[in-house]
Amino acid sequence: MNSKENVLRPQQHQQHQQHQQHLQRQRDVINYRMKKLAAKQVEITKKSSAVKEKILKKYEDMNRVLDEDLRITLTQLDAEHKAVERLVEEKIEDCYHLSQDLSQRLDNLSAHIAKEAQGIDTEDAETEERICGTLKLTDPDLIQLDEFKNEQLLSFTVNLLLFIRSQVPITKRLFKSYAADVVLDADTAHPKLIISPKGDAATYTDAWQDVPETSSRFDNTLNVISQQGFSEGRLYWEVEVGGKTYWELGLTYPSIPRQGREEDCWLGRGKESWCVEYFNGNYTAWHGGVQHELPLLAGKRFTRIGVCCSFPGGLVCFLGADTMTLLHCFCAGTFTDPLHLALCPGHHNDDTNWNSLKICAASRSATVL
Repeated sequence: MNSKENVLRPQQHQQHQQHQQHLQRQRDVINYRMKKLAAKQVEITKKSSAVKEKILKKYEDMNRVLDEDLRITLTQLDAEHKAVERLVEEKIEDCYHLSQDLSQRLDNLSAHIAKEAQGIDTEDAETEERICGTLKLTDPDLIQLDEFKNEQLLSFTVNLLLFIRSQVPITKRLFKSYAADVVLDADTAHPKLIISPKGDAATYTDAWQDVPETSSRFDNTLNVISQQGFSEGRLYWEVEVGGKTYWELGLTYPSIPRQGREEDCWLGRGKESWCVEYFNGNYTAWHGGVQHELPLLAGKRFTRIGVCCSFPGGLVCFLGADTMTLLHCFCAGTFTDPLHLALCPGHHNDDTNWNSLKICAASRSATVL
């Protein structure tokens, strides 16, 4: 027995050493990976800062170009205004001198009443001709700004403004390039929801619908999710919320509870989903049961809400799509399952919330600047 133990002990010791060396190598690998990740974090920060700096410079350049164009336009308008103003002053001066001459003539006539009739007639004719000429040349209707050119300038300015508005917010053009088609799954909808035939709208009704009872259907909360699940790339949807006083929008894994405790099935109450809720003028973001009040948005109304997710970035964003106002962003990290779009149109809320939640048709921009 002792001899066997003597043989086993060196073997066990050797195995222990080998295992210890293996763990040390693995630890070294993990430590090296941590260093690489830290370096990647620094690299990402530098790249992000560089991009922000470049974009900031471009906006500064655009502002300089617009400011210079404004300066040139206003300078030209000021020059024309001064020229016309000078012309008016000259005409006023001509009239003033003629008025003075006429006053002098009146004085002279009073002093030389006995002057020869022929001479008087000659001078009167010359004076009448001068008066007519002056009145003709100083007609205010003949003095005009270049209205046609000014209208052209204004038209060009309007066109420039329309063009700029068509390009901004540039984030909208970017997000639109991520637009994805999606159809709501009627088999998941709470029985008090009516799903449109196209699967693009959910409407609350007081009446329970005659629908099959399935394990995929929400039975405690007014939710419906999309048929499609998405697991890669960057995706964006817009949902019409105009005229509503209560709604919830979000993204969820298919594992979100459909039955059971009511709160477990609500969007954002578990780790399976992310959402923004709107109720009577107040916005709240939810994930993992954690509530994020959004007081800066209180009272703001949007007709469309944008929902965006980035699998490479592990990001879930909600935006007021009218103005691309950021409502809330979740840094979700790595997504473990496909994501489904989730909607809750809410109850009638004292007869103020009967409008549908409608998914807008995907519209991708052909070019992203």
